[in-house]
Amino acid sequence: MPVLLVSAACVTPSSNFAQRVAALGLVEWRVYGEPFDHLVLKSPGPAGRRLHVYLEGDGTPWLAGVPTRDPTPRTPLALALMAQDPAASVYLGRPCYHGVGGPLPCVDSLWASERFSEAIVASMAAAARRIVAAEGVGELVWFGYSGGGSLAVLLAARVPESVAVVTVAANLDIDAWADLHRDRRLVGSLNPARQPPLPDRLVQIHYAGGRDRLVPTDIVRGGLNGTARLVVEPEFDHVCCWVENWPRILGEVEAATREGRRDPSR
Repeated sequence: MPVLLVSAACVTPSSNFAQRVAALGLVEWRVYGEPFDHLVLKSPGPAGRRLHVYLEGDGTPWLAGVPTRDPTPRTPLALALMAQDPAASVYLGRPCYHGVGGPLPCVDSLWASERFSEAIVASMAAAARRIVAAEGVGELVWFGYSGGGSLAVLLAARVPESVAVVTVAANLDIDAWADLHRDRRLVGSLNPARQPPLPDRLVQIHYAGGRDRLVPTDIVRGGLNGTARLVVEPEFDHVCCWVENWPRILGEVEAATREGRRDPSR
């Protein structure tokens, strides 16, 4: 029994994540951004002209007010969403998540107060451009969950092949979100709500849960810009019931992006 307890205690969020990836049969890459390395997971099957890029939530930046040693999500919801997507898809990891190091040291500010910083966004954009070039992608659709949705909005204008941004329960105004929870603001991070509007050519669909207390609908609405549209799922919260309904949501997104409509409810 003591041996089993010690073994369980040694299981890290990164190793748990790796087990999930192995179970899904995903192809793993390491892609250099600028200046960080990134884990990239690719769905099986051939690449297509259009690529879906999934961005995960913030994971666990802090525990009891102290930055964690491993911020990798314990329950990676964006990974579960991608697993249901039949289209060509990749999961683009953040610097220092998933046990991926790089040429620069992994300091805890990179997943705490600076997790949406210029350095993070620039490196992820560089990694995405390398993926686009390697796969011969002509159109890119960003899918971001929670904090990954914040990154999706920040990244979309930096990759020319971007045609759409889809967020799920995303804190699109990080200052208002921090103030709501009486938490420290993310000093050193870019706030999507304070950035120039995304180009009108980009379809923006932002999904919010009507019962989400972590990222309430008003936080999502407050960060909308340009031609963005908000779709509220009244019975959903921050976790439920996105995975169960993802095939339906993918159908809405496909219709909106293929036909040029920006509101899937029409």
